[in-house]
Amino acid sequence: MAERADAAIPEITAFAAVAQTGSFTKAAENLGTSKSNVGKAVQRLEARLGTRLFQRTTRAVRLTEDGETYLQAAQVALDSLRDAEQALAARRDEPLGRVRIDLPAGFGRLLLPSFRDLRQRYPKITLEIALTDRMSDAVGEGWDIVVRIGILPADSEMTVRKLCDLRLGLYAAPDYLIQRAPIDAVSELSAHDAVIFRGPTGRLRPWTVQDGDIVREISPSPVMVLADGQALVEATINGLGISQILDRVARPHVRAGRLVHVLPSADVDGPPVHALIPLGRRMPSKTRAVLDHLADQLRDK
Repeated sequence: MAERADAAIPEITAFAAVAQTGSFTKAAENLGTSKSNVGKAVQRLEARLGTRLFQRTTRAVRLTEDGETYLQAAQVALDSLRDAEQALAARRDEPLGRVRIDLPAGFGRLLLPSFRDLRQRYPKITLEIALTDRMSDAVGEGWDIVVRIGILPADSEMTVRKLCDLRLGLYAAPDYLIQRAPIDAVSELSAHDAVIFRGPTGRLRPWTVQDGDIVREISPSPVMVLADGQALVEATINGLGISQILDRVARPHVRAGRLVHVLPSADVDGPPVHALIPLGRRMPSKTRAVLDHLADQLRDK
């Protein structure tokens, strides 16, 4: 006895369409095929099942008893397949899985509280975050998103999205300013204690300030040098001196009364902030959700 092959889904679909419309012609129109193809599909199904599913006359197409029995099972099966397809589509579209993000130390700590909102919106996203001021290898280290402040190196392996522009300002703790003379001009900064940042290249970062109509660099004598952006902010909050800090980083501390904006007229345009994402594949919905969240948090409001 020859082994009977299982019925193909297109044949079952054709059978159900004929049963629901009562017509091979209407079934073919609904399926976007020919009446001949629908008829052949039903014939193959009947041959596999070893029974007739329809009574055919010149005026009507009616289900046989076996056809009615098979239609009930076919409808359940087709409905289950449609439900499964919808579930898989939703899973593809729903942000799901781990997203690895590399953030500058001080800037990253500014963003950390906002990730609670992201998690509430997308509970199936898991975040792995590094807070560091070193220049990481986004591709080689497997990061999904790398946020960098400043001029970007040419990199054909990355796509770039600008997140925001920054301003650089001078800030100090209220306790420090109470003990020192007021600052009314850039020339008076030399009489104050300075907390200076040492960049990844090892160079002490001078202050770039607006002095009247001129933008110039000054290199104050430091009382403390730090290579960690967050440590620089904390040292300033603790009254060790004046430091130049990115406005987005300083803003929450100013609102909380931990820092005072010193000589706002000396503020200058700072570096841009970009997100880098590896090329070579369609961006997953989980990565796009996190990227959009970062852009929204850094948008000027």
